[in-house]
Amino acid sequence: MQTVSTKIQTAFRFDKDLINRLKVKAKKENRSLNNYVETILMDVVYDEPNDETVAAIEEVRSGKPLEKLDPNNFKEFVAAL
Repeated sequence: MQTVSTKIQTAFRFDKDLINRLKVKAKKENRSLNNYVETILMDVVYDEPNDETVAAIEEVRSGKPLEKLDPNNFKEFVAAL
C-alpha cells in the first residue's frame, strides 16, 4: 500500500542572497530547490527523539553507572539478545 502525501502550494518571502545560496546547495546535491528546502524543514520539524531514546538520554544524564560490555563475552551477549 502506498502512502499519498498531500502537498499544498504556498509562498514565502526570503532574502535574495539566502535563496541564491540554497539554489547552489540544491544544485550540488542534484535536487530541486523545493525538494532541498522541504527536506531541510522536515529535518528541523521532525528532529524529536522517540521515547526509548529520551529514556536513554535521561539515564545517562542521571549519572547512574551504565552497564559495561565485556568484549571477551561479546558473542554470549549478542546471543542473549
